[in-house]
Amino acid sequence: MIKKIPIHLVLYPDGNRRWARKNGLTPMAGHFHGTDNILKFCRWCKKVKIRMVTVFGFSTENWARPKEEVQYLLKLFESTMLGNIEMYKKYGIRVKVLGQREKLPKTVEKTIRKIERLTKSQKKIQLNLAVSYGGRWDIVQAMKKIIKAKISPDKINEALVYKHLSTANMPEPDLVIRTGGEKRLSNFLIWQGAYSELYFSDKLWPEFTEKDLSMAIAEYGRRQRRFGK
Repeated sequence: MIKKIPIHLVLYPDGNRRWARKNGLTPMAGHFHGTDNILKFCRWCKKVKIRMVTVFGFSTENWARPKEEVQYLLKLFESTMLGNIEMYKKYGIRVKVLGQREKLPKTVEKTIRKIERLTKSQKKIQLNLAVSYGGRWDIVQAMKKIIKAKISPDKINEALVYKHLSTANMPEPDLVIRTGGEKRLSNFLIWQGAYSELYFSDKLWPEFTEKDLSMAIAEYGRRQRRFGK
């Protein structure tokens, strides 16, 4: 029985393209299967009463990928959002999107506003999707907001900076899970995750299962969090 559950869990669903190559499929097919697994993951988290899940969907660096792949990823994101409205309502999932919305196609931006509006009243679990997001961008845009507000330097502290990040009013991440065998933060929630527990899995993301999630949470439960003290 799991005794300690993270309130806010962060997921790096890494390995979609490698999984596709391993199975003789196109990168697009890998992304499709990976997206489907994210929806399953959210339901698994809800079962164990995790209150918030943040998923790294598309980074600021991903814009440098081949144009065809970028277009496919954004279309897949849009169609997945629209195609799962009833699922969000059924499972009580509130959806919020983090990132540079101004860089997204207008149709994607419109879909984001629609999904956020339709799921705003859902309260069982919040799913944050990071799209065109980067940790350094988040810190820079927070600084710009502070400067624009003409806040005196002697009033700037860590709490104030956090209030201007895209994750304002959200709890700091307790557990970060990264799949695919990579062991780095890759410019994601680098301020917010300063004291998060890190868990790395060699599983490629489309192969990650509910049992793998249980193993990660069990490992989290065995750790003692000191927050630098």
